[in-house]
Amino acid sequence: MTDSKQSQRVNLQGNHACAMGAIAAGCRFYAGYPITPSSEIAERMSVELPGVEGIFVQMEDEIASMGAILGASMGGLKVMTATSGPGFSLKQENLGYAVGAEIPCVVVNVMRGGPSTGLPTRPAQGDIMQARWGTHGDHPALVLAPASVPEIYEQTIRAFNLAETLRMPVVILYDESIGHLSETVSLKNRENLDIQNRKWATEPTEDFLPYAVGEDQIPDMVRPGDGFRSHTTGLTHAPDGFPTQEPAIVDAYMQRLLGKLDHHNAQVESFELLDVDDADILVIAYGISSRAARRAIKMARAEGIKVGMFRPVTVWPFPATALKAILPGIRSLLIPEMNAGQLIHEVERYTDARHTVEGLNRIDGEAIAPNEILDRIRELAASE
Repeated sequence: MTDSKQSQRVNLQGNHACAMGAIAAGCRFYAGYPITPSSEIAERMSVELPGVEGIFVQMEDEIASMGAILGASMGGLKVMTATSGPGFSLKQENLGYAVGAEIPCVVVNVMRGGPSTGLPTRPAQGDIMQARWGTHGDHPALVLAPASVPEIYEQTIRAFNLAETLRMPVVILYDESIGHLSETVSLKNRENLDIQNRKWATEPTEDFLPYAVGEDQIPDMVRPGDGFRSHTTGLTHAPDGFPTQEPAIVDAYMQRLLGKLDHHNAQVESFELLDVDDADILVIAYGISSRAARRAIKMARAEGIKVGMFRPVTVWPFPATALKAILPGIRSLLIPEMNAGQLIHEVERYTDARHTVEGLNRIDGEAIAPNEILDRIRELAASE
């Protein structure tokens, strides 16, 4: 039984759990625009933030929302915005600015059917590749995909920790089904949480360089009013923060940005394994589809079929090292997704002629059922 001194057990909708996770992590500024099926996040933040001396702003659109949280983050606050597919598209340019200028922020995308305005009230998983490649140019992407309401709460806290310590945007990606699902969540007291904060620059000097880095490859962040001279730009910049086109400096800057997640891989990579030790068939699933897969695997195991699951919690960067360690014993892979086939292309990069790789896809606004996955598992088992 949970110790009430350490946490409080409550029944929460997924979107409300996201808001409560943000508050627990120290979020004190939210700017957003209402959009189904994420609107409950904004509604809950509008209620919770004033109680912790935070600021809630309903902006005129998604572009302004993203700009507002970046400004507030540069002002020293932990920040978040939430949206769905169409709004996520509008945020992409400013997401690129956050990557290039290294501005911590958390962006939530509660996925719905598309393209365009699509299916506002139905679940989908069609933004997987947009979350990786939505903004322009070469850039790192850090995307978390929770699969339950408690995990939304936990991964929202983790998203803030990663955004703050790595100085970059972190995307939380889940579908309408989980966003509107209600489950029991243990809300931890703040003193029992592992809360991490950005590394602030100290002792201003005349030769201070705002983008100089040490061993961790993360520059100290300047707090307004602390006496530092700092220049921030989305243009490619030198350690002094000012724009440059000098090839050697540009290359060093880009290599550092692109290598940031590799340098901190142990902190970033997260995944779940289920029954993989003796598996011949591997299901790779995330979000609501992984819950259906879990049930299907249990039923298949009862029939004597050796099947397991690999669930990426960190979708980007994809936990390739962990997957490759499993693949030698696997003959067939099944990737159920509520899209026309997106993550399957990433999985295929790590397989070879020894593997059969198949997708199971729904694009009709309905979630994939356990029996659909079970039927495909049976077919793969029969063909081996």
